Amino acid sequence: MARRGIPIVISAASGTGKTSLCIRLLESLNHVTRSVSFTTRSRRGSEVEGRDYYFIDDEEFDRMLANDEFIEWAEVFGKRYGTGVRALESQLAEGLDVLLDIDVQGGKQMRRRVAGSLMVFLLPPSMDELRRRLINRATESPDAIERRLAEARAEISQCDVYDYLVVNDDFEKAASDLRAIVTAARLAASRPSQLVDELLESR
Repeated sequence: MARRGIPIVISAASGTGKTSLCIRLLESLNHVTRSVSFTTRSRRGSEVEGRDYYFIDDEEFDRMLANDEFIEWAEVFGKRYGTGVRALESQLAEGLDVLLDIDVQGGKQMRRRVAGSLMVFLLPPSMDELRRRLINRATESPDAIERRLAEARAEISQCDVYDYLVVNDDFEKAASDLRAIVTAARLAASRPSQLVDELLESR
C-alpha cells in the first residue's frame, strides 16, 4: 500500500512571519506541497487564481458549505476561507505531505476531523515585536493594527491544541525548526510500516 501523506497545519497571528516560513518549507522539502484555499475576499496585487487562492463569491461558498465540500473553513475579518475536501484527499492519497496555512478556527476543525494532522503554531518573540512588524508593513491604519493585535492575543491563547510551538525570533532557526518537525513526523515509526513489512519478508 502506498504511503499516505501528512496534513501539515501551520497557524500564526498576522505579522508572525508565517507566509515566509511556509515558502521556505515548500522550497526545502520536495515531498511537501501546498493546499490552495477557497476565499470570498478580493484578489490582491499579483495573486493568481488557482495558485494563491480560488476566488469565489459568497453564493458559491454557501453552496460548497451546504454540500459539505470543505474539510475546514473559517471567517476572518469578514471574509471566508475554506479547504476543499476533494483536492486535499487527492494530494494525501498521492503520498504528498500537504501544507495548510490556516487560522486557529480551521486548525481546530482539522484536529477534530483529520486524524494524524501535524499541528504547528508559530509565535512572535513578543507582543511588542509583533506590533513593530505590523507597523513596519505600513499596509494598515493604527486602528486596524490594534484589531490585529487583539486577534493575535485571542489566537495565541488557543495554541494549546497544537503539537508544536515554533518562535520566529531568528528566521533561519525558525525555518530549520519547522523543517525538522516535518521531517520527524515523516519518519515516525507509526508511518513506514510497509517498509518494515518488506524488510521482514525479504530473504
